[in-house]
Amino acid sequence: MLHTSKRGWALLILIAGGVLTPLLPAGVPGARAYLTGGTVADLPLKCNVRIDLTGEQEVLFVTRRLTLHVPFDQVNTVEYGQHVSRRYAEAILLSPLMLLAKSRRHYVTVGYTDANGRQQALVFQVDKSDVRALLAGLEAKTGRRVEYTDDDARKGKG
Repeated sequence: MLHTSKRGWALLILIAGGVLTPLLPAGVPGARAYLTGGTVADLPLKCNVRIDLTGEQEVLFVTRRLTLHVPFDQVNTVEYGQHVSRRYAEAILLSPLMLLAKSRRHYVTVGYTDANGRQQALVFQVDKSDVRALLAGLEAKTGRRVEYTDDDARKGKG
């Protein structure tokens, strides 16, 4: 049986914190997302994006190479949907019980009018932990209600 004093635990926590802290992402604002499609030629498809709603006038879509600025009043559609599938690969590799589990992917589509007056759209796969806050933020900042693509999305919301 291992006995550790309070001082030992404090030292262990400090060491673990010092080792793990550099591995954590910096406290940057925004939801983590993955761009899966869209009509904006300047944004590379299939890349990680941070959706930042902290500005007063615009939403920022930040990639490694580019930041797209979209004024909140130019956003005209916000849609949310889920893609639900069975876990077939896990069932084959691990256990047939995995067929009972479902995999859910969360998609948010943002439609807006660009500076040239053309309609643009961006489709993101959003992390489960970020989708609820992102939808609430988009509704609040743009004044647009979220449109749900199916009943599962309407019930679930992440």
